[in-house]
Amino acid sequence: MSHIPERDHSKQIFTIPNLLSVFRLCLIPVFVWLYCWKGNYPATAAVLLLSGFTDIADGFIARRFHMISDLGKVLDPIADKLTQCAMLICLLTRFPLMACPLAALVVKETMDGLMGLMVVKKTGIVCGAEWHGKAATCLLFAVMVIHVLWYELSPQLSFALILLSTAIQLFSLVLYLRRNLSLIRRGKTA
Repeated sequence: MSHIPERDHSKQIFTIPNLLSVFRLCLIPVFVWLYCWKGNYPATAAVLLLSGFTDIADGFIARRFHMISDLGKVLDPIADKLTQCAMLICLLTRFPLMACPLAALVVKETMDGLMGLMVVKKTGIVCGAEWHGKAATCLLFAVMVIHVLWYELSPQLSFALILLSTAIQLFSLVLYLRRNLSLIRRGKTA
């Protein structure tokens, strides 16, 4: 029985996952317009949920059908972080404490990005997302959707959700820093 070699998608640009990431980028101005100019919170939540669904779908398709590409490794996280930052900035108009998870997200992603580059330079290893990073993203996404849908969310519940989301972001940052520092130290001794 002959084995047909899998096609290498690493250098491809026009893959389904990459198109889904571009689609997510295109949804950003749509939900900003719906939220800030139209005040249509159910439609904003629907667009945000569609964005989240396409994020899950592009990851599944990329892994399941071996369509992981170099462009996708860059495009997917950019689409995720721009979506999150844009929605958090929108939410700041009604919930000033959203500055906390927004700041935590910016610090986490900046530090992880810089440390990731150092890891690649010292070791040649490109690290992927870990469980705590995915948990932080899922929780942040849930907190954003809840704040979009429930206009009259109690200040106490809002505060608790925002605090929890910020804490998980910072916890994830610490774990990523530990991982990256460990890899850098091992790279220096190797």
